[in-house]
Amino acid sequence: MSQALQKIIAGRRAAEFVQNGMVVGIGSGSTIAHVIEALGERVAQEQLNIVGVATSEKTRRNAAQLGIPMYNVDDIDKIDLTIDGADQIADDFSAIKGGGAALLWEKIVAFNSRQNIWVVDETKRVTKLNQYLPVEVIPYGANQLFKRFQADGFHPTWRLDQNGNPVRTDSANFLIDLHLPMIDNPRDLGDELIKMVGVVEHGLFTDVVNRVIIGTDSQTAKVIDVK
Repeated sequence: MSQALQKIIAGRRAAEFVQNGMVVGIGSGSTIAHVIEALGERVAQEQLNIVGVATSEKTRRNAAQLGIPMYNVDDIDKIDLTIDGADQIADDFSAIKGGGAALLWEKIVAFNSRQNIWVVDETKRVTKLNQYLPVEVIPYGANQLFKRFQADGFHPTWRLDQNGNPVRTDSANFLIDLHLPMIDNPRDLGDELIKMVGVVEHGLFTDVVNRVIIGTDSQTAKVIDVK
């Protein structure tokens, strides 16, 4: 089964956990596009009454176009459930997110949610995190941070757009991607990064997720309850 079909299976299964009256955090990425589509169908066909909180401007636009009422995170009292994707999920259920440049908003929404579901295809599961790690930094002093990352052996690269310019997040910050062969202690690394002046947020998510939904080759979704 193709990776694309696994994403559809996982995304549509995740949408089934949304209940009437919920405030729902809606993540970003290719798998979440299928969650948005399924929720839009439920709103239209079942008169599902929900309010959405987006983790990116792209998500906000796409969800609103499908009839999902969208609110700013500061305009609601609580988020019942957030559904988001992940770039990698390790065996200890730590994750790397931010491949789509939305890690800051994703983390704000996640940490203000009562429950978090991550939806992925099978390729996203790993024993230990080992892909590039996004770090969102303010533009002022970004070059100094880059040099510090180099000195620390983090092998940084700038996230650039197709024209060779720095990618800007929805908060107008820059992204520096760190290239580490293996992240043995994601909590320790996350603590180290967030204490660096100029770092806004990093893409390590630990002790966050309650349920993981994985699209599989058996045309079903594997549901793992974490906590």
